[in-house]
Amino acid sequence: MTIISDKNKQFSEVVSLIKKSRYNAIKSVNTELIDLYWNIGKYINEKIQDSQWGQGVVEELAEYISKMEPELKGFSDKNLWRMKQFYEIYKDFPKLSPLVRELSWTHNLIIFSRSQSIEEIEFYLKTSIKEAYSKRELERQISTGIYERTMLGNKSLPASVKNKFPNALNNFKDSYSFEFLKLSDEHSENDLQKGLLRQLKDFILELGKDFLFIGEEYKVQVGNSDFFIDLLFYHRGLQCLVAFELKADKFKPEHLGQLNFYLEALDRDVKKPNENPSIGILLCKDKDSEVVEYALSRTLQPTMIAEYKIQLPDKKLLKQKLRELFADEKN
Repeated sequence: MTIISDKNKQFSEVVSLIKKSRYNAIKSVNTELIDLYWNIGKYINEKIQDSQWGQGVVEELAEYISKMEPELKGFSDKNLWRMKQFYEIYKDFPKLSPLVRELSWTHNLIIFSRSQSIEEIEFYLKTSIKEAYSKRELERQISTGIYERTMLGNKSLPASVKNKFPNALNNFKDSYSFEFLKLSDEHSENDLQKGLLRQLKDFILELGKDFLFIGEEYKVQVGNSDFFIDLLFYHRGLQCLVAFELKADKFKPEHLGQLNFYLEALDRDVKKPNENPSIGILLCKDKDSEVVEYALSRTLQPTMIAEYKIQLPDKKLLKQKLRELFADEKN
């Protein structure tokens, strides 16, 4: 039995070597492909800048490649213009060069064609690498305005969180998009909780892959009474427990008392000595920013209040809110 077990372990190590080699080979091919598209884009850009080529020459180039090298695919005039655009966007930002080479051409194309600023592009490059987004996941995150929601979340981080977690930026959002639940407007907290558990994979993709699910209706005992936290997670990056309380209505200041009580119970009885203080997130269907500010002003516990949306958010509205926020900071 031991001999078979040892052999299986050795065989597993060989399989691991094969997988690692294949991964490195694919990564190497992808880097070479991105370099090729960069160099083609640079070549076309320079020829046009030097007035050696007019707009029609790119179409002639595409026709030439198609005719002379028919086995070479992906070099239509449309794609050649995209390569030129790719080069022009990144040529003045060398720090982003290693990032674009870690992603596929499809991912890069989605990011630079759907982003409106270099800051937004950088955010999606870094987040796609960190979260290992598939093409579908990346497109969904852009459609839900994750960049705007995260930046708004960074700006609204309470002092109680920033003081205890200096590296908390980009880990939380001002609002969460649960359009994948397909809930009706008249849903209950129970409907929301069951939906999130039923589609836990999508929920964690929305939260971020550093969130590890611990349990639902997580029991904490204080004195002779039992209390139940709606959803409990652990955040690998921040090394702390994260308690979610769900409210299917508008935020009310009294909601905070319950959540802060849960955080105290977690820190006293559940948190391990090497872990950071627990964080609480109150997820409400709606919130008034001024009421939130007042409610959190004297809260010492690291607590956040965020909205959730059951339909795709209005990206124009999110961008407007972000512009107004930055404008207020400059004034």
